[in-house]
Amino acid sequence: MRVCVVAEYYPRRRDPVLGVWAHRQALAARDAGAEVRVLALERPIPPAAALSAAARGRPAALARELRAALAQPRRDTLDGIEVEYVRFLSPPRGTSYARWERYARRPLARALERLRRKWPFDLIHAHYALPAGGAALPFARRAGIPLVVSIHGGDVHGPLVQAPAARARIGGVLRECALVICNSRGTLLRAARVAGSAERMRVVHLGADAPASLPPRLREPTLVTLAHVIPRKRHEDVLRALPRLARTLPEIRWLVIGDGPARPRLAALARELGVRERVTFAGQLDHAAALDRLARCHAMAMPSVDEAFGVAYVEALARGVPAVGCRGEDGPEEIARLCEGMLLVPPRDPPSLASALAGLLGDAEQLERLSEAARRSARERFSWERCGRETVAAYERALAGAAR
Repeated sequence: MRVCVVAEYYPRRRDPVLGVWAHRQALAARDAGAEVRVLALERPIPPAAALSAAARGRPAALARELRAALAQPRRDTLDGIEVEYVRFLSPPRGTSYARWERYARRPLARALERLRRKWPFDLIHAHYALPAGGAALPFARRAGIPLVVSIHGGDVHGPLVQAPAARARIGGVLRECALVICNSRGTLLRAARVAGSAERMRVVHLGADAPASLPPRLREPTLVTLAHVIPRKRHEDVLRALPRLARTLPEIRWLVIGDGPARPRLAALARELGVRERVTFAGQLDHAAALDRLARCHAMAMPSVDEAFGVAYVEALARGVPAVGCRGEDGPEEIARLCEGMLLVPPRDPPSLASALAGLLGDAEQLERLSEAARRSARERFSWERCGRETVAAYERALAGAAR
């Protein structure tokens, strides 16, 4: 079975952690028996943050982004998987989301045709309905090749996808593809509402590695948040919980792994709350370094909202780091049902978050028990091997349906 993966979010030279989960799923599918190649959609226009920085008199930020975009090769090999970066130009996502696929359609069709001539593939697997799924759909239809679309949450959460035009287009893509893969049961139910039916939809959880040995924990009780620093991840709630935690845990520390537009405000708020010396902003690290630092901490705090799954939670649990997420969120709720070590608190509630973390970190025996249970259950329920088998099973189902 030959599979062409199409993804907007995929690792590249200037951002090796972007969409690393899509790459890991591709590797898992390959290890489960599929042959895989990747077409990664590449938008060489610098992001809005860099353009805004230039407008504010910081042209160096824009120049840095332009150099990084130009340095990205058209083709690369990542862990043995061949990747072609397909460039397309478009207006900003926020002003054209329902039509974004149109700008990628022709460049992607040319890349698909080139790849098919030299490597005839059997199936296309697109991550997200827009732009990847919508852009790949016309080619799949003409070529008579099944299209599988993965829904990760951005297709069903957030303001961009609530506009009628966007929901209508996403629904159309989901109805026309051969199979829809969802990262949680909650995501499946939301996708079914957009598509009008749950037919041809199934859940495949992304995974995490559970290493045989772990590095030693840090001496001080340390929280960690592994996430892009954006408002919906609710780093602010962790920060506002820190002063309360410090009353019972005077040595408490917080490690923030990741970067993003909310970081400057977060640093200012840490100073305002008097906890700046307790916070370490590590910035964006490569994947291996991020997981190593994660494994040295005592608890993961990510009280994010609109969380369809949350790979960071299972990465923490697989390393014996209990995780705290929000009640009512699709991903944390599902992970908590399947895996020990996942705690839930009300959303946007720093006092409740502080209370849960104090109870967890203040009881060494419970922490050790949860740590072992988290590793064991994450290994059983959220391994990449399991993800690979279920992904390939989804491909086989799509191919069988097309044959019928």
